[in-house]
Amino acid sequence: MNLSSLKTPLTAVAVAAVALTLVACGKKGGDDAQVIKIGHVGPTSGAIAHLGKDNENGAKMAIEELNAAGIKIGDKAVKFELLAEDDAADPKQGTAAAQKLVDAKVQGVIGHLNSGTTIPASQLYNAAGIPQISPSATNPKYTRQGYAGAFRVVADDVHLGGTLGKYAVETLKGKNIAVIDDRTAYGQGVAEEFEKAVKAAGGNLVGHEFTTDKASDFNAILTTLKGKKPDVVFFGGMDAVAGPMLKQMKQLGINAKFMGGDGICTSELAKLAAEGMSDENVFCAEAGGVEGEQKAGMDKFRADFKAKFNADVQVYAPYVYDAVKVMAQAMVTAGSSDPAKYLPALKAINYKGVTGNIAFDEKGDIKNGALTLYTYKGGKREQIAVVR
Repeated sequence: MNLSSLKTPLTAVAVAAVALTLVACGKKGGDDAQVIKIGHVGPTSGAIAHLGKDNENGAKMAIEELNAAGIKIGDKAVKFELLAEDDAADPKQGTAAAQKLVDAKVQGVIGHLNSGTTIPASQLYNAAGIPQISPSATNPKYTRQGYAGAFRVVADDVHLGGTLGKYAVETLKGKNIAVIDDRTAYGQGVAEEFEKAVKAAGGNLVGHEFTTDKASDFNAILTTLKGKKPDVVFFGGMDAVAGPMLKQMKQLGINAKFMGGDGICTSELAKLAAEGMSDENVFCAEAGGVEGEQKAGMDKFRADFKAKFNADVQVYAPYVYDAVKVMAQAMVTAGSSDPAKYLPALKAINYKGVTGNIAFDEKGDIKNGALTLYTYKGGKREQIAVVR
């Protein structure tokens, strides 16, 4: 409604009343659709901004498709609106972003990307009664806080680190295995689970060194490890740190196999590592994976994503995309976008997405979560196997 076009002037009180009526009905201008606000948070600035943008684009793609489909919830036309926030992979900025979404009264949140931001932010969403689905946080603590509305669509570090630890000993035949972690909730968590699995498989751990998620000089810790003659080095952290680390390992003449979790398992790693990477020298696992007939759906998603954003999928965009669709489906099933009303439907969801079948256990973890093992050849990721 254009209030200035009315032939009969309205009083200020009447104008305010009309505006309030439009807001109360959840309408925008002449749009009769009820607006449903979905929040998304990821690091769209800083060293891993390429991963945060990847996630945000996955959310945008899902929101656009939902709106194009003309979905109704409880027989009412709806329009989904994405409220995107940047947490820069920083816990303090993460909680500030979470508070903004709580204040905006979003009906649900997809995020955050990192465990270190997801866990503190989850306390705010839980207190506000807002369901949260993380597409990528793998630290087990996230879903073990007892929060009714906390979910994730990928396997956790117990599965991720455990699988990689076993692989290092049994497949790569590692004799002397060293570990480095960046002290974040993610890096420390996945490194600890890796160590447990190495020990359980009878492997020999020769050292554990520490860095940060913002470091770029690793000569001191790498020199310490070089003296222990490792044939496998595992890094718990992200690709922005792993790339320079690989370069410096080569400069120091450390010829060990390099391993990491989904934080390093990106298409960007080969660029970041450059001459520090050689064929079949880097092994990693992505928390998720499809095989068989499901692979066609993922291939189509990647092609559509490339056409839309002129960028390859990094890691998590498909999981963000599915998480948005899962949340919307729960609202449709419940006939309501009220978090308290659609939460039971979210808990009971059974959704076939591009990343596979999505259903949650009593903690909010994905049931029968998959992992995909990769190596790199010719500067590109190459799938080894999908394991569950």
